[in-house]
Amino acid sequence: MTTTTTTTTTTATTTAATALPVTLTDAARALREGTVTSTALTRAALAAADRLDAATGTYLHRLDAYALATAERADRELADGLDRGPLHGIPFGVKDILAMAEGPTTAQSLILDRRWGADKDAPVVARLKAAGAVITGKTSTMEFACGMPDTDKPFPVPRNPWDTATWPGGSSSGTGTGVAGGLFLAGLGTDTAGSIRIPAAFCGVTGLMPTFGRVPKSGCVPLGYSLDHIGPLARSARDCAAVLEVLAGPDASDPDCVDAPFTAPALTGDLTGLRIGLVREHHFPEGSDPAVEPAFEAAAAVLAERGATVVETVLPYWSEMITADMVTMSCEALAYHRTDLSDRWGDYFRSTRATIALGALVSGADYVQAQRVRRVAQDALARLFREVDVVACPTISVGAPAYESVVDAEGRLDVEALFRFIHTPYWDSVGNPVIALPMGFTAAGLPLSLQLAGPAFGEAVLLRAADAFQQSTDWHLRVPAGAAPYPG
Repeated sequence: MTTTTTTTTTTATTTAATALPVTLTDAARALREGTVTSTALTRAALAAADRLDAATGTYLHRLDAYALATAERADRELADGLDRGPLHGIPFGVKDILAMAEGPTTAQSLILDRRWGADKDAPVVARLKAAGAVITGKTSTMEFACGMPDTDKPFPVPRNPWDTATWPGGSSSGTGTGVAGGLFLAGLGTDTAGSIRIPAAFCGVTGLMPTFGRVPKSGCVPLGYSLDHIGPLARSARDCAAVLEVLAGPDASDPDCVDAPFTAPALTGDLTGLRIGLVREHHFPEGSDPAVEPAFEAAAAVLAERGATVVETVLPYWSEMITADMVTMSCEALAYHRTDLSDRWGDYFRSTRATIALGALVSGADYVQAQRVRRVAQDALARLFREVDVVACPTISVGAPAYESVVDAEGRLDVEALFRFIHTPYWDSVGNPVIALPMGFTAAGLPLSLQLAGPAFGEAVLLRAADAFQQSTDWHLRVPAGAAPYPG
């Protein structure tokens, strides 16, 4: 169990000087140019894990031998002219609530039957493998994607590589820390109330939550059946686009998944004709970090410089959708956990059982009403997206918080205190695609994040805007001091 409280010294203003590529896109190009091998990338990733994992708690299960064998196969295939696409030979992490045949799926819990998902791949994992990705291991999470770390349980405590006294966000904690620290170039996360975008924001990387139904979620331990999304975390929006091309598309095992494959758009950096709505209401509450608003205004200026028309807008049913997300998630989580929660209360993390048990306080009528209001908000948001193409707002209004500021003495997550500053649950309720990308730093050297949202199945326009922003900035290439990925 990781118990370190060491604080990492940060130099947020320096970009990694490395001999090997930092982004998935650059690594894919280098592999095809013959200037790097998958084996070299993978050995560097494993060396980064040796160096950092004890402090960051990134992995639950490392798959070193499997990863090296996969990398060697990728090198042979590429040398023989077999090119599986941009993920071929790229080191990847997979969140440990997704089934993978080579390793156990635990959901970071004593509860989950170790036979769950045994010898099977979730569709998204199978697609990564078919694309030639090198999966280096299963990454840490919050228990069942909702419980804060519990030091009484035999699991690592994920810590932010920018400052290991702080929370890296969740629930895709290990995927966020792994990309930030260079333990892999990209990874899979899941998002039910912000679990891709929160760790992306706090760890200073890019995270994409696709439209609900675009990526199959079967083979994933559920949290909220009607809210769960699977998507990538990586260095850049361009990297996320490459991963989404592989993940998207129907699968018969998931009745919510629609026939909507994805092809990455031309990423020219030109946003001429694009209308971007800036959302300020609710996103700068009292207590926000003073660096957030200036960083957001600077980000808006970059988008305008790239040709976009920037206007003010307001999100419909803001408070109602946050409430609907929490009501829906707690009810659907209780439906999955009810028997185990009754029989094995003490085996759950303290904060997990407190969170799930809240579902028992919600009536059936409350649940039904939440679904009705979600539909009303979806219709209103669709009308908004006839006026603008993309919506921009801060992902979170603070830098990564110290653990003791968000967890009480009983190990419970102080949801009210924390989510006052986190602006992600709205988008899970409506199901639209959203991307979180770095936009600066606090005075303490902790990352800040911009959130861009698009219309349903509008990932193409969303990624165009995100990539254009990253062509003008290098926030997404900054790395924690002492954790530069892939050192030469």
